[in-house]
Amino acid sequence: MAERDETWLGLRRDAKPLVVAGLALGVGLGGFFDGIVFHQILQIHNMLSSYPDSSVATDLELNVMADGFFHLATYTFTIIGLVLFSRAWRFHPVPKSGRILLGAVIMGWGVFNVVEGLVNHQLLGLHHVWPAGPGPIILWDAAFLVWGALFTVGGYLVIRTDSAAAPGASDEAVASDGSGSK
Repeated sequence: MAERDETWLGLRRDAKPLVVAGLALGVGLGGFFDGIVFHQILQIHNMLSSYPDSSVATDLELNVMADGFFHLATYTFTIIGLVLFSRAWRFHPVPKSGRILLGAVIMGWGVFNVVEGLVNHQLLGLHHVWPAGPGPIILWDAAFLVWGALFTVGGYLVIRTDSAAAPGASDEAVASDGSGSK
């Protein structure tokens, strides 16, 4: 009983497996969206399109391969998220809440944008959101980071609005078998 009263990131500890699964799914889905929309459909950048060495930046075959490895990573996060989701509901008494899962996926998508924006756009300079777009490059990179921060905070708020995730929620929110009712 004491363990049930503990919190994790301001949420009930028994929601943690579902949140972690949703975060992994969100990272994977956010990466797929980025790769499919920005890299493939809009074609505003590739994985290495701003690489300092122009022979790398303009090598389409190398950029397509790098995009492929990027998609492999997002696919891996999506599979990990699905496995964690399955395990969470099979082996842990977690709240059966679509709102917690949705919020965690949104939050994971935001985490993807923030990490990808900071690492690939700013620290490594591998590519930028829309280097040929109107306005300065930093404007689009900053907008991407703000989008990620809003998704991260918004996803957390979606989770927090679910009474099953709130600390101090009644024990009826999660039965010992995880079915959501006693």
